[in-house]
Amino acid sequence: MSDIPFHVAGGVFTAGKAKTADGFAQLLPKPTPAEPAPAASQGSQRRKLWGIPHKFHCPVIGVCFGVDELRSLMAKVMHFPRDTTDFVLHTTAVGACETRSQLAELLHKTMEKRFQLVVRRFAETKDGEGLRQLWREAVRAGIEIPGALWASWTHPACDALLEQEIYGDIHMIQHQIGTGTRAELNALKSLQTENLQLRRQLDAARSEVEAQRGEKSRETRSLGQRVADLRIELAGKEAHAANLTGQLDTLRQTLPELKDRQALARRASDAEGRATALTARLNDLEEEVERLRELARHADETIRHLLAAGDQAAVAPHSADDEQAANLSGKCILCVGGRSGAVDAYRQIVEQRGGRFLHHDGGLEESLHRIDAALSAADLVVCQAGCISHNAYWRVKEQCKRSGKQCVFIKGAGVSSFGRIVSAACTPTETITVA
Repeated sequence: MSDIPFHVAGGVFTAGKAKTADGFAQLLPKPTPAEPAPAASQGSQRRKLWGIPHKFHCPVIGVCFGVDELRSLMAKVMHFPRDTTDFVLHTTAVGACETRSQLAELLHKTMEKRFQLVVRRFAETKDGEGLRQLWREAVRAGIEIPGALWASWTHPACDALLEQEIYGDIHMIQHQIGTGTRAELNALKSLQTENLQLRRQLDAARSEVEAQRGEKSRETRSLGQRVADLRIELAGKEAHAANLTGQLDTLRQTLPELKDRQALARRASDAEGRATALTARLNDLEEEVERLRELARHADETIRHLLAAGDQAAVAPHSADDEQAANLSGKCILCVGGRSGAVDAYRQIVEQRGGRFLHHDGGLEESLHRIDAALSAADLVVCQAGCISHNAYWRVKEQCKRSGKQCVFIKGAGVSSFGRIVSAACTPTETITVA
């Protein structure tokens, strides 16, 4: 079709004719009388498509109509071979717009209907400067360029200078679009290559997944078969257990006295267990009795010793002058037991004689574990036996014997008795009975 001449407007393509110069002359329709192109300014009337300069028809047709749409519109008013190229159809439409042809009127009506909102907005301005401003805003925004192009070139205020400026802008926009299209084609080619690689990877992944799925399916079938075998085995064992239970019931029925014997055996076992527990309890009680006897024996010895110590203290009392002159020289006195209200008096007696005072309540409230540290730090231990527990008494006695600490046991918790013991400790020549 490259031999068909350009600017075929309003004609009819007839297939089968020779493509000679005379043949193409027969294809061309007789043109209608051309209307003279009006001047750039026509007052308030908008220009028609065939009224704008012919060099503007090419960008108008190329920008405002798609290829498929242009082919469809041209098919309504002319016949052409189906294999006619897009370029031939474009140039034919451009040539038809030079005069008021049937195709030009159809294209004009189509653009007027499509761009009526843009045309109405552009019609609000009445001068060329306002029209130029609207066109530049449309170019900067990059939207509605086809409508802005049609509304600007058909506007009554569009002069030759503005026409040329718009023509230059749309020309460069078309170049930029072409450059962008080439870049997009290159990007598309790169994406297609990448898509092909991804498809190959996807196919490989699908193959791997299918292989894994097949393997899992085989494992599932194997496990299912194993479960079925185990169920069969379990059913056999349950049947065997039921058979054994039946045999046991038969044996029980053949031994009428079995239940009585089993009951007697259980009672004998329970009695043996109770006897064992009672024996253990008896042993514990015997040990407790022996321990209490030992405590009583030690208590008797302690009472006799305390009575003897009290008699000695009564026979040799110290004078007030000796107590005033006595000095502990920094010795530490530990008082175990005693009345809680007299502890401050005990402390005052010791501190007045230049000593340090420690106190432990003998296990009444304080823990016995703390008494060991106090015993280690003390130089003299005063144990008030009547005010402490048995455990504390024996603990103090054993610790003092083991460590060689000087220890005095007194029955009463009086302040005077405690003072006499402290005064005796202040005099090196005094003898203090150690339990």
